Amino acid sequence: MRLRFNRRARPPDPAADHRGDPAPEAGPPTTGRDHAGHALRAPSKLHAFNRYEIKYLVETTKVAALRRELAARLATDSNGGNSGYGVWSVYYDTADLRFYWEKIEGLRFRRKLRVRHYGDRSTIDDDTTVYVEIKQRVNRVTQKRRIALPYREARRLCDERAMVEHDPSQRGFVEEVLELVSGLDLRPVAMTGYHREAFVGQDSDLGLRVTLDHRVRGRDRDFHLGADAENRLIVPARLSVVEIKANERVPYWLTDLAARAELSVVRVSKYCQSVEAFGRAPRSVFHVQDTDPAADLAAATFEK
Repeated sequence: MRLRFNRRARPPDPAADHRGDPAPEAGPPTTGRDHAGHALRAPSKLHAFNRYEIKYLVETTKVAALRRELAARLATDSNGGNSGYGVWSVYYDTADLRFYWEKIEGLRFRRKLRVRHYGDRSTIDDDTTVYVEIKQRVNRVTQKRRIALPYREARRLCDERAMVEHDPSQRGFVEEVLELVSGLDLRPVAMTGYHREAFVGQDSDLGLRVTLDHRVRGRDRDFHLGADAENRLIVPARLSVVEIKANERVPYWLTDLAARAELSVVRVSKYCQSVEAFGRAPRSVFHVQDTDPAADLAAATFEK
């Protein structure tokens, strides 16, 4: 069954029924088809993150200096070592790209579903651990909830729309994923991949996370995460994406660093970039474009 979607409809105000709650904890009202999975305040074993996010673009020529300054203040993410790691994601959406348009139109409550792998995608098989994630925006707060599953089980859940084994504490989330993929008839729409360097805060900067994403690529077919398929650069090769994620506030030293490095604040979405790069939707005002002919040529090349 398909749900009707009015792109211009005003979303419910998540704060209307939770005015006494802290902002990062607020969620949309639990009514109708959207009831499952929105009791975000209940403690569980489900991995959940509430963060404020700021994104910038940085010229690759400035990355080395930026990396040095970040490394002087922050610790390197232990999961990636000194060299970083790959991040590969398959995004699900409706036939009319509901989640894409919710992002473009800036709805105060919006979400997206993806299956994500961290590391070398050439090693992915049915037993590889991946993450089924719902990332949503509630006003200015980004909330990410996810569960780890073997890749075969993640595909059963999202592609075959079948219940999978899970911890009892994760039942609400698994049911929400099933409700999304079945009720909205979701299917894989785009894939993205990039090389990530990650830094994490210490001491007074606990909860802070800064990532540098390079060679942002994508494709619009062959959606198996381990497929030996070509990917096209969807952000110009001369640019990297910087994301600052903080639980409460971004420290002054980091905003000063961004200003000195002349970083440009952007509303870039890698998912939307991929959708637009392959002509699934017109290029929006948020699309990262490049007027440099040499860079345009580089962006048209393919790589694994």
